[in-house]
Amino acid sequence: MRYSIFIKSLFATILILSTVEVFAQKKYQQLLEVSYEAGPLISNGKDWANEIADLVSYRGADVRMGWRKVGDDFYNQLYRYPTFGVGFSTALAYYPEIGRPQGIYAFAELPITKNSLQKKLSFSYFSQIGLGFNLNPYDSLENPLNKYIGSSLNAYIHFGFKANYQIQDRIKVFGTFGLKHYSNGSAKRPNAGINLSPLSLGFQYNLNNEFVPKDHVMVYPPLEKRGFWNFALYLGHKNYEIGDPSYFRGGFGINYLWEASYKYRMGLGLDFFYAPGFHSRFPDQKGTFSNQISTAVVGSWEFKLNERLYMPIGLGAYIHYNSENQESWFFERIGVRYRLKHNLFTGVQIKAHKAKADFFEFTVGYTIPGKVKSVINP
Repeated sequence: MRYSIFIKSLFATILILSTVEVFAQKKYQQLLEVSYEAGPLISNGKDWANEIADLVSYRGADVRMGWRKVGDDFYNQLYRYPTFGVGFSTALAYYPEIGRPQGIYAFAELPITKNSLQKKLSFSYFSQIGLGFNLNPYDSLENPLNKYIGSSLNAYIHFGFKANYQIQDRIKVFGTFGLKHYSNGSAKRPNAGINLSPLSLGFQYNLNNEFVPKDHVMVYPPLEKRGFWNFALYLGHKNYEIGDPSYFRGGFGINYLWEASYKYRMGLGLDFFYAPGFHSRFPDQKGTFSNQISTAVVGSWEFKLNERLYMPIGLGAYIHYNSENQESWFFERIGVRYRLKHNLFTGVQIKAHKAKADFFEFTVGYTIPGKVKSVINP
């Protein structure tokens, strides 16, 4: 478990640090946000889950520090002056059944419409990803009711929509609604995941009096149409049954992606997964190479947030899989990655079967750009 904590902390640190690259810029807004939130814990329909949902009335607080570049950088304008930053979320009360859920995270917030930041009322959508902690996990003796979560350290994910209203030049009030999720990606069962649906109210203060330009002309650079080969190594671990040990879970992916637009790359690839420990989990059966590996064809999509930060999204169909490894015929993937120098990248994704977590893929990889096939000049 110490290995798991170290790996998760390392990747969370990388992702959080990647959001503050704007420090190198001379012009950016420094935005401080504080909010109060409340909402229900969403039951999965089981009797024990309904009992916990009736006992937990979630109340929480959130503090965020964001940086919004105000220069004429292309991606900055393309996404209507997004905000990137870090934050801390906490429940205000301790609930014996689930603990006091807290999270430290990196976030991105993107305005929905062009020039919305010039209006008194504006709308945006946001996503947050980081580490969740201070939860009270399942224990067969001390906490048998909570089958939502099996570990005190988890991934923290929150996404939703936000409405902002400007009351002074440097002050806004806002409200949000969305889904907040704590999960360990099946690293330790049970792992139904804790889902909260809070509404929040808060205020935002512009600390340094920088403002987004009121008038700007969008200048599109030439779009180089080319392909990219991505080679990725996936590392993680998985717990198959409550009370059993966790096992290494990993894989290797090869994808060919095409530069479809300024925002997206799309393509196909192959994924190979390895699930050792078959004989330990099924002592009456023989562990072979075939029942510990799986292979899939993957449709891949990269949502580029800027030159370095992007979201990989995939839908895979297995050519070969094993139900004993809790695999079905297809899987989904979503996450976040960061391009380092020299075509290297790193990140974390969640791989799931029918929306049930398989494992967290802590990823390192390398990209080989292809030759430019054509250039589109807007």
